[in-house]
This record gives sequence, C-alpha cells and structure tokens, in this order.
Amino acid sequence: MSIGFIRQALTALQKQSRRCTSYRVNQWFKWLSPGLAVKRWLLISLSGVLLAILGLAIWVKLTPIFWGIELLRGFLGVVANILPHYISGPVVLLCGVLLLLWGQTRTVGSITQVLRPDGEEELIDVLMAYRRLYRGPKIVVVGGGTGLSTLLRGLKTYSANITAIVTVADDGGSSGRLRQEFGVLPPGDIRNCLAALADEEKLLTELFQYRFKAGDGLIGHSFGNLFLAAMSDITGDLERAVAASSKVLAVRGQVLPATLSDVRLWAELEDGRCIEGESKITEAGGKIVNIGCIPADPPALPAAIKAIKEANYIIVGPGSLYTSVIPNLLVREIADAIAMSTAPRIYICNIMTQPGETDGYSVADHIKAIDTACGQRRLFDAVLVNKKSPSEQSVVRYAEQNSHPVFLDREDVTLLGRRIVLANVLHEDTTGYVRHNPQKLARVLLRWYSRSHHRAGKNISS
Repeated sequence: MSIGFIRQALTALQKQSRRCTSYRVNQWFKWLSPGLAVKRWLLISLSGVLLAILGLAIWVKLTPIFWGIELLRGFLGVVANILPHYISGPVVLLCGVLLLLWGQTRTVGSITQVLRPDGEEELIDVLMAYRRLYRGPKIVVVGGGTGLSTLLRGLKTYSANITAIVTVADDGGSSGRLRQEFGVLPPGDIRNCLAALADEEKLLTELFQYRFKAGDGLIGHSFGNLFLAAMSDITGDLERAVAASSKVLAVRGQVLPATLSDVRLWAELEDGRCIEGESKITEAGGKIVNIGCIPADPPALPAAIKAIKEANYIIVGPGSLYTSVIPNLLVREIADAIAMSTAPRIYICNIMTQPGETDGYSVADHIKAIDTACGQRRLFDAVLVNKKSPSEQSVVRYAEQNSHPVFLDREDVTLLGRRIVLANVLHEDTTGYVRHNPQKLARVLLRWYSRSHHRAGKNISS
C-alpha cells in the first residue's frame, strides 16, 4: 500500500517537473520570437564583449591572453587523456549551455521581480503583448456615454492605438454642476472613457469612478470629475488635463474632447417646441426633427482631426443618438474629416430605443438622423446590428419604460447604401439590463475590419 502510494507520488512529481520544464523552455524560446527587438541587441552586446576582450588583449600585448590560452590548452589536454573527445566535448558543451541558460534565467527573473513585483505575468509575455497591441490598427471611435466606454473596454485588448473622440455637450448630473459652478467643460464622458482604457490599474480606476455619497456640495460628484476639473484649472484646458490623467491611469490610447468650445445642444421638436440643453432634450419627451448646437460651428480639436486623418479604422457609436453620437458630428471639421477618410467606417446601432429621443426608431431611422445632421453625407459604409433578441424578461422590463428593441428594416438600410453586419453582441445581466458585450463587440468589429482591409488591398493590387 505504501509502496504504491510512493510510486503514484513520484509519477505525479515527474509529470509536474516535465510540465514546468516544458513551460520554462517555451518561455525561453519566446525571447527568439520575431518583432521583439531583443535578438539584435543581444547580438550587439555579444559583439561588444568580444571587441572589449580583443582591445584588452591588444593593449597588454597579448601576454596574459597567451598564457591563459596555454593553461586552458593544457587543462583540456589532461581532460582529453582521461575522457575521449566524443564524451568530454558534449559534457563541456552541455555545462556551458546550462550555465548560460541559468544565468539568463536568473537575469530575466531579477528584472521581472523589479518590473512585475506581483509576479502575475512573465516579462516576456508582457513584452509580447505590448508589441502586439502597439502594432494594432489606428482606431478612432466617435461617441459618448456608457456605450462608448463599453466598446473601449473590448477594443483595448486588440490595439493600443485607440483615439476616443468624446462629446462635451453634457450638462446634467455631476458634469452639469461643475460646468455651471466652475465654467469647465463637462468631464463625465471623458472620465468614463479614461477608466475604460486604463491598463489594469484597478484601484486607480475605482478611485476615478468613485462617487461621493455624503458631504456638503460633494454628494453626487465623482472623484474623477473633480480631478479633471482641478487639472483643467491647473493645466489651462481640458486637453492637457486629460493627457495628464492618462499618464496616471496608464491609459492605452488617448481620449480627446471633440472641441474645447463651450457647446450647448438645442433641438427642435415635431410639436414646434425648441429645447436647449442636452439633459432637457430627453426630458422634453417629443420627437426630434432638427438638432444643432450653440455656437453653430465650434472649432474641432486639432489633435482629433489629425487622429481621424491617420486612422486605419473609424467607428461611430454606440451611444444615445442625439445626445452622445450626433453632438460630435455637429463639429463640422470632424464630420468633414470622417467623410474624406478612405479607412473602413462602421456605425454601431443601439440595441434598444431610448425614451424621449429615439421612440419607435428603426435601424434606418438612426442612419437617416446621422445623415441629416451631417448634411446628407455618408460618414460610414456599414452598420453593425445585434441579431439576438433580448429575453422576454428584458423586453417587458424595457417596455414599462417605453423602450423597445431597435427593428432592422433591411430594405431601407440597403437603399441608404449601407452594408449590414449582423452579429450576436448582446449582454444581458441578471436583472434584465441590456448592453453590448465589450469582448464580442470588439471581436466582430476587428473581424469586419480585417475583411474590409483585405478587400481594399485586393482592389488596389488589381
């Protein structure tokens, strides 16, 4: 009984040892992967060592080197007399390789311990992920609200070259209070995007999203909003404040306001009313027939225009149609830059209609609203539509709030000249709350981009 147990234990230890050895060997060989820019520097370092030894030998007229070589030759001669060359050679070679691997492992381990003290990931895995992300496509995402931050959480696993262009028309909640009391641009949507793009800085992200529940004048404010407001005052404008915050949060990519102007939305309703203020438009509860902003033609942030011109891929939405997506496109320079871009462009349609904003809207209605706001120009080539219907529980829950799944009217969308990308990108929590799934959404978007990029390459070559 005891012998059998010992044998089982030894077998388990051997398997574990083989797994560990295989893992370590695999990690070593990763350093030879192409594109890491490591092998060239190791070769240059080795060349430097050899040149240093040669220079030292020339400097001392080769005398110590000569006697050292003679001593080594005598030692090797003695070894060869005791052991034949076909045994002593491989043994010495094996010892040298083992010493080299041991030294390199300990070196890399020491560096990893300093750079990654938590030890969650190997340094080579971090380096390979870094190279992969920073070689990803240059993606520009235009929108605002929770929809945009949801999308960014998924995209940041595919590319670090992300630029989120965010609306600054918000005038409700904490952002509205800061805008009214301190005259700063609303930081709420920007804060959400910064938190979404943060690179594993869990504690800092939670701090940035923390909302005060007590305190005179603090209730309802988020720490991130207050931080960005203070940074705007210190640095002089919101663009510099966002750049400084991005460094603190280790953000993958960049977040840019669409404009630095104090923009206010207005909407003309079907019943003739004209509503001013982003938060009041939805509350008015009428059908929007026209939308604009004050000032009528705000200047775009130059960095945002530069990002659009250099983009490999442009994504519009998701988000509230009239209060998150269209406000960015009311900045004429941004709409012009998107219209002139030759990069693949896609619009992500919302899953549910929004009460007081898109009541009864179909997919084609969403597209028409964007086209109308941009002077009947086509800013995107395709529209991504969720194909899986929400559960009955969610449909009933949303119906109570006069919200319903957005209907796909295929013929009308096709007549508008847009390709339809159907995919299951729905996420539904236990309470029936419906949102886009960040990972599924990003995966579908990158797959469509790859196909579009491949088709464009074929057209150019032909």
